[in-house]
Amino acid sequence: MKSLILTIMVFACTSQFVLSQENDGVVSFDLPVRNSQMFNRFAINPTFSFVREQYKYASIFNKREWVQFNDAPLTYLASYSGRFAENIGAGIGVFQQNYGVLTTFGGILNFAYNARLNRDNNFTFGLNIGAYSSGINDGNVVTNFPDPSLQNIPSNFLVTINPGINYGTAFLDFGVSVNNLFAYNISSSEMLKDDQNQSLQAHVMYTGYMSSRGFFDDARFSGLIRSEFMQDETILSANAMVYVPKGLWFQAGYNTLYGASGGVGINITKEIAIEYNFETAFGDLVDFGPSHEITLAYRFKSSRFFDYSRQDEVSGLISTDRKPKRRIVKSSTPKRTIQKPAEKDDSDVLVKAEAEKEAQRLEEEKALKLEEERLAKLEAERLADLKAKQDAEREAKAVEDKKRKEQARIEAAKRAQETAKKQAKEKARLEAERKAKDEETRIAEEKRKKDIEEQKLKAEAEKEAQRIDEERIAKELADKKAKIELEKENQLEEERLAKEKEQQDLIDNPKDELGKALKASQQEEIKQKDLLDKYNKAVDGKNENLRNLKEENDLSEQGIVVKPKEFKSVTKENNELKSIKVELDDIIISREQKINELEKLYEDMYEADTIVNQTVMLYYKKEIQRLKTEQGNANDIKLDLENKLEEIQIAIEFEKRRRIKRAEFNNEEERYTEDRATLENLKESTEVTNSILSEEDFDFGIEQSNNIQILKNVNYIESGFYMVLAVHTDKEKRDEFLTKIIASGVSNIDFFYDVNTSQYYIYLKTFNNIQEANNALKNKATKSYNSKMTIIKIEN
Repeated sequence: MKSLILTIMVFACTSQFVLSQENDGVVSFDLPVRNSQMFNRFAINPTFSFVREQYKYASIFNKREWVQFNDAPLTYLASYSGRFAENIGAGIGVFQQNYGVLTTFGGILNFAYNARLNRDNNFTFGLNIGAYSSGINDGNVVTNFPDPSLQNIPSNFLVTINPGINYGTAFLDFGVSVNNLFAYNISSSEMLKDDQNQSLQAHVMYTGYMSSRGFFDDARFSGLIRSEFMQDETILSANAMVYVPKGLWFQAGYNTLYGASGGVGINITKEIAIEYNFETAFGDLVDFGPSHEITLAYRFKSSRFFDYSRQDEVSGLISTDRKPKRRIVKSSTPKRTIQKPAEKDDSDVLVKAEAEKEAQRLEEEKALKLEEERLAKLEAERLADLKAKQDAEREAKAVEDKKRKEQARIEAAKRAQETAKKQAKEKARLEAERKAKDEETRIAEEKRKKDIEEQKLKAEAEKEAQRIDEERIAKELADKKAKIELEKENQLEEERLAKEKEQQDLIDNPKDELGKALKASQQEEIKQKDLLDKYNKAVDGKNENLRNLKEENDLSEQGIVVKPKEFKSVTKENNELKSIKVELDDIIISREQKINELEKLYEDMYEADTIVNQTVMLYYKKEIQRLKTEQGNANDIKLDLENKLEEIQIAIEFEKRRRIKRAEFNNEEERYTEDRATLENLKESTEVTNSILSEEDFDFGIEQSNNIQILKNVNYIESGFYMVLAVHTDKEKRDEFLTKIIASGVSNIDFFYDVNTSQYYIYLKTFNNIQEANNALKNKATKSYNSKMTIIKIEN
């Protein structure tokens, strides 16, 4: 449990593990490979599998951080990376990271491609793709009881993409990369949110060689300055490495977050190398302790030499070069001894001796080769035995560790079971004691409640009895008071009724002169209302006659024959109406005089201070005012009826004239045809005479005004201004005037009939506008027949 708590504290305090996760077990991608400039450099920047690289490496990396605590962060990385072609670098790796109870396991793919710009400059593009699973490591969970906070954390599978670029010159490299540019949680099908490890990284790297004598002759120096821009902070770091051709290299660095680091590496052979780095924190992380990382690598020899990187001399502590080769290089003496006699060109003995020595040398080389093969075989067997022994030791250690963990688990489970039993037993005992105590408390409480309830019931019973007595007494008092008030109200009501009866008696049977006169006036009011009703009915009868007459005329003009209405004596109706009107006028005048007399009697009685009853006087006043109002309404009604009757009489006269006109001709068309025939007959039968007729010889008929008269809707004639000579209502007078005009030599005489006025208009000329008509009137000849000439306007 202590280990778990300390581990959680470590996770909360370190930015390496500030993985922006909530409670879902998601761990952000972050490999802690930052101190080595020899192996696994592609984890720092995706382009570094190509940049300044000549070889391919297979390596196993292990880092244990902050060893001060148990279950501290632990990282394993196995990779194969390096330069595979002139312009291609690549890498592949698998890793596992343990953070206490959390663990991640996955793989990483790297690819870098170089674009050469010129001899010393190039551009490299790189990409890292990571895929890993993140969740709870059940083997590291040690607890005596289930922890829901851990059981609810799911396992997640994530994919992340980290791109990078690098620009290189002869000695310098500049580049940037993005860590966790794309992080997708496949398990939850969503992007990783609030990833604190998402950052932008920039670097500057220098690579050069030392030119000196001694141990560091032709040593390679590499310096890397890197900045990492995160959401909440910026981390700066610097690393330097010196590689000595003897097979050694030294490293040192500083990181503003993780502190200082130092390391050393050595080539065991030309192919096998081992590297160790030590890291210690400063500031807030100093209490966590140092970190250790170790790398075991295998270097693959390359038969090619690539551009953009110098192929360093590789040496190892254990040389695998064959000794015969070294002897061949150093054995120059025999050749020199052979060459000296060769200059003489005449010694066969020396040639034979040289051949024997050469044969002996070959035999020695063959023997040495066999000896080396034997030694190599023995060395291989020794290494195989050593490896087998190491594997056996590891397997034994793994079995032992497994047994130890299993034993610890069994013991922990046993202790947890015993603890659970003790806790259950103690809990049962405490529960029994609690129940007993609760039962005693319940009984005491029930007894207390029962006593309180009894006292409460007793008090309520006494209170109820007291309430009943109080209500009874209050009811008796209220009944007595109500009886007294009722008797008083009855007495007041009797007095009021008696007073009202007395007042009403004075009103119904008045004793004074004003009351009697008011009573008589009320009787006349009834008679006046009856006369107004009769007058209204008579006017309605006249209106009904008008409607019947108009309907008959309208239908007759449409050619529809209607049944004659029942005969009514118009004279009788008019006499009755006149009698009602005279009688109504008399009674209205009489009532107005009597109302004035009533007002005078009221004023005299009020001023004489002989008021006997104020209520009766108020009634007199209101009644007189009502009579005045009613009399005014009666006058208004009478006036409205007279106006209505006058309008009806005018309409009846108009309808009568319509009937008369309709009786003269069956229709207007027949009249027009007859008039045209009469005019043509007069023009043909009348002879022109030389006798001069005076103005007195002509009958001009109805006299017309000097103003222009307007006639509308005149049939069989066009609109315009007509120069009218005479106007007649009688046909004989019309024909007489026409005959005299024709006899006087006027042949263009004409006439028309207006149904609305029932008149014949005899005219001489017609014009379209008023100016022409006025000019013709001013310039008329002084003829006897046109002395009464006037202008008539027709509007159809």
